[in-house]
Amino acid sequence: MRRLIHWMLPAMLLLWVAQAQAVLEVTVTEGVTGAIPVAVAPFTYEGEGELDEDISQIVAANLARSGLFNVEQDDLPAAPSGPADFLAEPWADTGVEYLVVGNQRRDGDDVLVEFHVFDVLSEERLGGWRIPVPGDMLRRGAHRISDIIYEQITGDPGAFSARIAFVSVERNGDERRFALEVADSDGANPRTLFRSAKPIMSPDWSPDGRELVYVSFENRRSEVYRQNVETGSRERVASFTGINSAPAWSPDGRYLALSLSRDGAPNIYLMELETGEMRQMTQTSSIETEPVWSPDGETLYFTSDRAGAPQIYALPREGGSPRRLTFESGYAAAATVSPDGRYLVYVHGGDGGFQLARLDLNDRRVTRLTDGRDAESPSFAPNGSMIIYAMTDGGRGVLGSVSQDGQVHQRLAAREGEVREPAWSPLN
Repeated sequence: MRRLIHWMLPAMLLLWVAQAQAVLEVTVTEGVTGAIPVAVAPFTYEGEGELDEDISQIVAANLARSGLFNVEQDDLPAAPSGPADFLAEPWADTGVEYLVVGNQRRDGDDVLVEFHVFDVLSEERLGGWRIPVPGDMLRRGAHRISDIIYEQITGDPGAFSARIAFVSVERNGDERRFALEVADSDGANPRTLFRSAKPIMSPDWSPDGRELVYVSFENRRSEVYRQNVETGSRERVASFTGINSAPAWSPDGRYLALSLSRDGAPNIYLMELETGEMRQMTQTSSIETEPVWSPDGETLYFTSDRAGAPQIYALPREGGSPRRLTFESGYAAAATVSPDGRYLVYVHGGDGGFQLARLDLNDRRVTRLTDGRDAESPSFAPNGSMIIYAMTDGGRGVLGSVSQDGQVHQRLAAREGEVREPAWSPLN
């Protein structure tokens, strides 16, 4: 949640690196009408003992979660052992259009996974791959395999290998405990980076996916920290007088865009991370916040109330006059940019509450993506297919996701507590 009220929340952050107990459970609440029928046959295994993960089950679950596929795994014909054994007719009789088969065998410390994708209707093999996967990274390997299969069928890159950062909240009476978490795109393999007695907010990934920046209040005022996700090392990068908020990493990894009130009202600044050199990008008495970068790093989009209410503006990185982009409502904030730079998705406010809207930067067309009343903190998937965001369900904070065309909707909820402030990692 990045609404302006958060600037006034005091907090104290307590460092904690541990294995999280909570995990996100993902439910597709609305998929594409006429989803593509796909069969994922159980992958065979040659070797001693059992594997820690069932790769074919993970692949099937990933494809089903996309909302684009109707995945079949039960009552299937005998799967071919290889391309030479493939017969389309028995599979066509089941109604499936695509078939995924695979086998696994031990290869030292690795598991060698071979898999094939068949187009049943055209009776053709789309492709086959042989991938060595470390034995202790089978789930990550399954996500990568899912990405390959997704791309072969749809023509678009998959994003199952990406991770999600989010803030979890546990309540105990009037007390709340916050934690900064990182998990796989399916909610598995959760890791807790920090626990706090007060809010944590605005996580943002580095372009290489190794670090996060976020806002903490461990000195009872907002400060920006930089955190290595794997090693746990962290450093404070912005602790100026007043507000330090809304960090956003540049695509080249050299700069942070920030909202700072060091010289008066909150304005947009650029910080060069190597030198700490600061450059003020806006100079107003209004509230300027929530900067995000265009994929080419040439434009900053940000929220400003300079027109009397929050709206989205664009500003060239080299400076100049900001250009207002949103006009259709009395509230527009918290923009996220699609990886191809074509769309802005943002929180659209009005009498009906807060929904997500998509602005096409080419033709200026605005499309409403959600129908709820409390959407917050949108973040684009690295392949541009989905937007994850915060929402409430039955008074409980959960995450939602919606496809960029508004057709596929998902709900991501923690088994315990609440979740908010999502941020999708890059694909690395």
